[in-house]
Amino acid sequence: MAITAAMVKELREMTGAGMMECKKALTEAEGDMDKAVDVLRTRGLAAVAKKAGRATNEGTVMALVSEDGKTGAVVELNCETDFVGMNEKFKAYAEKIARAAIAAKPADMDALKAAEVDGETVEAVITDCIHVMGENTQLARFAVEEAGAVSSYIHMGGKIGVLVAFDVDGIDVTSDEFKQYGRDVAMQVAAVSPIAANREQVDPAVVEHEMGIYKAQAAESGKPEAIQEKIATGRLEKFFKEQCLTEQAFVKDPDQSVAQYTDAVAKKLGGTIKVVDFKRFALGE
Repeated sequence: MAITAAMVKELREMTGAGMMECKKALTEAEGDMDKAVDVLRTRGLAAVAKKAGRATNEGTVMALVSEDGKTGAVVELNCETDFVGMNEKFKAYAEKIARAAIAAKPADMDALKAAEVDGETVEAVITDCIHVMGENTQLARFAVEEAGAVSSYIHMGGKIGVLVAFDVDGIDVTSDEFKQYGRDVAMQVAAVSPIAANREQVDPAVVEHEMGIYKAQAAESGKPEAIQEKIATGRLEKFFKEQCLTEQAFVKDPDQSVAQYTDAVAKKLGGTIKVVDFKRFALGE
């Protein structure tokens, strides 16, 4: 397969590796982008590929939580231009749709579009948005979280929206203290983009794939097999600490993990808190 300049550029943007290394990796992988990433990682020339963040659509992401703090919704509403996407009127349409999702807890997109808010269906809200804003508008996706507590956070005026779900016991989830804690954790998700709430939730296939990379890296060291295994296991532990929300260093105080911050807040509030899930929408992802 012919390796084009565009393919090399894309791989370089994903991995940060040099142009020549990217071209060699693509050639070895016969043009397969994912395999080329693995080739670069095995050679220590790339970290985990930055596959997200290549936004192709304009619009806004809206995340809201119900008044009782137990249900949240995040929606992505797309339009044609950034000018409209950042407009407060356009964001108000997205907020309406999020409110409808919280109330209806729809199972799929069709159910959400049929749900009503302020006396009209979500489908009608989208149609009205098209007429008022003058641009083609599409509801790209949505998610609803329902738990003992749910917190939300919007980053960069609607470029990223986050929901985090918690199991709680003995804590008033509407208190200012808990709301601040929940916002902090949701902000962490927006900033660091973990792949799971905890290591138990990481897809076993992902763990197996990562371990394969680390073993291949360790094998190139030429050290005894027992040492290679320890090196690979150590790197997998580092992967969990970097990619799992509760194990990550807390961005507002890197001396403690998110789990440690959670335990400290729970102790202060006289109950228990467990981070159980999150949803992170980046515009155009």
